[in-house]
Amino acid sequence: MSKPQSSYRQIIKTTSIFGGVQVFQIIIQIIRSKFIAVILGPEGMGIAGLLNSTLELIGGLTNFGLQTSAVKDVSAANATENEERVAIIIKVLRRLVWFTGVLGTFVTIVLSSWLSKLSFGNTDYTLAFIWISMTLLFKQVTSGQLVVLQGLHKIQYLAKANLYGSLLGLIITVPLYYYFVIDAIVPGIIVTALISLVFSWYFSRKVKISRVKITNVRTITESKNMLTMGFMISLSGLMALGVAYIVRIFISNKSGVSEVGLYNAGFAIINTYVGLIFTAMATDYYPRLAAVGHSNKLCKETINQQAEIAILILAPLLIVFLVFIKWIIIILYSIKFVAVDGMIHWAALGMLFKAASWSIAFILLAKGASKLFFINALIANIYTLGLNMTGYYYWGLTGLGISFMIGYLLYLIQVFFLTKIKYYFKFNTPFVKIFAMQFALALSCFISVKLLDKPYSYIIGIILIIVSFWYSYWELDKRIGIKSIVLNIQRRKNKS
Repeated sequence: MSKPQSSYRQIIKTTSIFGGVQVFQIIIQIIRSKFIAVILGPEGMGIAGLLNSTLELIGGLTNFGLQTSAVKDVSAANATENEERVAIIIKVLRRLVWFTGVLGTFVTIVLSSWLSKLSFGNTDYTLAFIWISMTLLFKQVTSGQLVVLQGLHKIQYLAKANLYGSLLGLIITVPLYYYFVIDAIVPGIIVTALISLVFSWYFSRKVKISRVKITNVRTITESKNMLTMGFMISLSGLMALGVAYIVRIFISNKSGVSEVGLYNAGFAIINTYVGLIFTAMATDYYPRLAAVGHSNKLCKETINQQAEIAILILAPLLIVFLVFIKWIIIILYSIKFVAVDGMIHWAALGMLFKAASWSIAFILLAKGASKLFFINALIANIYTLGLNMTGYYYWGLTGLGISFMIGYLLYLIQVFFLTKIKYYFKFNTPFVKIFAMQFALALSCFISVKLLDKPYSYIIGIILIIVSFWYSYWELDKRIGIKSIVLNIQRRKNKS
C-alpha cells in the first residue's frame, strides 16, 4: 500500500468510526428536535435557542478554548511515550477545566438579571439563568475528559461517550418536554449536560494514567502554553458566538422570538446535521496535522488530502438537501418550519466553501500561530456580522442563507492567500478538479430547484444526486481502493 493511499485510508477509517457515532447522534437529534418542534413550536425553540446561545457566549468567554488548545498538548505529550509527562499534562488540564467551569458558573449567576434583560427584554428569566449556570461547569469538565480521549487517540471511547450521552439524554428529556412543555426547557438543558458529564467521566477513567503530584507553581508553568493558545481560540470563539448572539437579538427585536426559532431550526440542519461531518473528521485531523506542523510540505499534503475527502463525502449529501429540503424540514421539525427552505438552499452552497476553508484554517492551530489565528478570525467575524445584518434586513431568513454563502466564499479566499503567503500553501490539481466538479453539480441542482416546477426539479435533482454519488465513489476508489477492501472482506468471510 502506498503512503498516500495509507493516509487516505486513515482519514476514512477515523471518519467512519466517529462518523458512525455521528449518524446515531443525528438520528437522536432528529427525534429530539422533532419532539421539541411539535411540542414547543417556534416560540419554545426560540426561548431554548436564546438560553443556549447565551450560555455559549458566557462559556466562550470563560473556557479559555481548552477543548481545542489542550488537544495539541495532550497529543504532543503522548507522542513522547513518556507516561509521567502525559500524566502531568492531563492533571494540569483537569485542574484548569474545574477552575474555568466554576468561573463560568459564577459569572452567569452574577449577571443573570442582566442576561435576562438582554436576551428577552425583561427579568422573567433571571432564575432560569441561575439554574442553568451549573451546566457551564458540567460542560467544561466534560470537555476536559473528551480532550484526554482525543489527545490519546482513544477514538472508540470518545465515540461511546458521545453516543451514550446523547442516547440517554434523549430518553430522559423527551418525556420532560411532553409533560411539562416550556417549563421543561431549563431542566432539559441541565439534565442533558449532566448526563454527558457522567459518560465522559466514566470513559476517561478507563484510560490508565500514572499518578503524579504537581505543585501549584508547576501547574501554572505547564499551563502557560495551553492557556496562551487557548485564550486566543477563546477570543475567536467568543467573537463567533457574539456574532450569532447579536444576530439572534436583532431577529428577535425585528420579528419576534418565533422568527429566532425558525433561524435556529434552519441553521441546526446545516451546522448540526451536515456539520457533524466536520466534527467526525476533525477528531483525528487536528492531532494529525499538529504532528506534522513543523513541515510546510507535509502540512500541504495533509490539508489537501483532508479537503478532498471532505468535499467527496459532503457534496452528495448537500445536493440531497437541495432537492428534498422541504420534506427534510417537515420530517425533522414540522410544516411550520418550511419557511427556512430558501435560507438552507443558499447555505448548502456555502457549505462547500466552508469545507475547503475549514481544511486550511487548521494549519494556524497546528503551527501554534495564536495571534495570526485571532486576527484571521477577527476579520472574518467583522464582515460576517455585517453580511448577516444586511442579509436579514433586506431579504429576511433567505438573506441569512445568502450571507452564509458569501461569508464563507470570502473566508476561503482570505485563509487561502494568508496561508499561501505565510506557509506557501496551495491546493493541488486533484482537489481543484474535485471541487469544481461537485460545485458545478450543486450549482446546477440549485438552479433547477429555483427555476423548474415540480416534478421536473425532482427528476433533474435525482439525476444530479446519482452523478454526484457516483463521482465521489469513483474518486474515493482511486484513493483508498474501495473495491480491493470489499474483495478482501469477502475473502476473509469465505476463509472463515
